[in-house]
Amino acid sequence: MNIYLIRHGRQCSKLCSVNVSLSEEGRRQSALVGKRLEDGNIDAVYSSSLIRAVETAREANHFWNAPHIIRPELKEISFGEMEGLSDHEIAVRFAGFKKEQEKLETDLPYPGGECAGDVIRRAMPVFEEIAESSYENVAVVTHGGVIRAMVTAFLHMEPKDYRILGNSLENSSITEVRWKKEPGRFFVERFNDYAHLEPYPELLRAGWIDMEN
Repeated sequence: MNIYLIRHGRQCSKLCSVNVSLSEEGRRQSALVGKRLEDGNIDAVYSSSLIRAVETAREANHFWNAPHIIRPELKEISFGEMEGLSDHEIAVRFAGFKKEQEKLETDLPYPGGECAGDVIRRAMPVFEEIAESSYENVAVVTHGGVIRAMVTAFLHMEPKDYRILGNSLENSSITEVRWKKEPGRFFVERFNDYAHLEPYPELLRAGWIDMEN
C-alpha cells in the first residue's frame, strides 16, 4: 500500500495555525498536487478537519474522484498559546521557549499545547486503520507538524527529533510512505517532494513566510 502524505495548501493568513480557508495560491498548489498524482490510482482521501486541509483535499480530489474521509485526529500539532499570533509576537513572547526548543534535547510541548509524541499517539490509529484497509493508494492531507512527527514514528526515531526533518515543508508537498503487511511496518520512500511547484517560485514558502514554529 502507498500512502501519500500531503501538506495542505497555503492558507489565507500568516498567523500561527488559525483555522482559515486557502488563499488563491493554496488552491493552485492543491490543484497542482492533484494533477501530479492523477495517475496514482488514489482509492481514498483522508484529511484533517481543519479548513485548509479539507479544502486542499477537495481541490486535489477533482483529479481523483475518491471517497473523502475527514478525521480530526490528523489536525495540526497544537501550538497552544502561540496560536493566532504573528511570527514576531511569538519570537518576542516565547523567546525562552524557542531557545530551549532549538536545543532538540527533549520532546518539548508548546506552551499550553502539544508535543510530537502527543501527535503520534492521536494520529497513529488512523494510519493503522488505513494499513488494515483494502485500499492500495491513499492520500492523506494533513499538516507539517503531523507529517514530521509521523515520519519519526515510521522510522523509529525519537519524537524529539521531528524538528530536524525538513526546516520548512512546502505546502502541497508529497511525503510517500509504503505499508508492507510483511514485516508489518511503514517504509518512508520520499520526503517533502515539491517538484510540481518548482516552475512557480511564487508558490514556494521561501517567498511567503520567514520562519516555522
